[in-house]
Amino acid sequence: MIRLISWNVNGLRACVGKGFAEAFKALDADFFCLQETKMQAGQLDLQFDGYRSYWNYADKKGYSGTAIYTRHEPLSVSYGIGIDEHDHEGRVITLEMPQFYLVTVYTPNSQDGLRRLDYRMRWETDFQNYLHQLDARKPVVVCGDMNVAHEEIDIKNPKTNRHNAGFTDEERAAMTRLLGSGFVDTFRYLHPDEVTYSWWSYRFRAREKNAGWRIDYFVVSERLAPQVAEARIHTQVMGSDHCPVEVDLAL
Repeated sequence: MIRLISWNVNGLRACVGKGFAEAFKALDADFFCLQETKMQAGQLDLQFDGYRSYWNYADKKGYSGTAIYTRHEPLSVSYGIGIDEHDHEGRVITLEMPQFYLVTVYTPNSQDGLRRLDYRMRWETDFQNYLHQLDARKPVVVCGDMNVAHEEIDIKNPKTNRHNAGFTDEERAAMTRLLGSGFVDTFRYLHPDEVTYSWWSYRFRAREKNAGWRIDYFVVSERLAPQVAEARIHTQVMGSDHCPVEVDLAL
């Protein structure tokens, strides 16, 4: 069994001060993927026994960024998706493993007033093309903050959020496209009717009221779906406005 964890830490240095190391050890994953590290090289030396780590930093300080800790040495590692427009914000790391590709992603937010929605839609097309290129070679596990609540079940207040970043018709349609083209949302696959969120605004005591969104995912190639043994959302783990999500694969 292989356990994978994904967590948008919303600033790793801040999260380290809120129990990150303890959560990391308790979750005991083979692969631990992070998004929104908000770091530059050399700002934090955070290593764990038995793990190697890979980091992709944004050009802009204190912004975006991804990382993967792994107990298993990859065959190869790549950063970004090979398109200059997208590859300056530290949003993607890909590990090639013997049986699959592991991709961690921090999908661009469409921002207030949807000022980045057009860019987000270009990203969706290019990132999905990238996943399909990988999938043609071997199965893919993609995880991270994908910045979309796919269906109404994935968001506390669907009606009032319909035109807000993360729940626009365009973003939801892009996720529908991905899931209709050979990929599976692991949590929904195992828990079709469960209402569990992975992100809560820091405003309005949203987490206390559980007024959340499910925007953090493990999505796998359809041919891996039979190996999905469990998919969990660790709502009890604090330290960020997101909580960790998990998938266990029987490989």
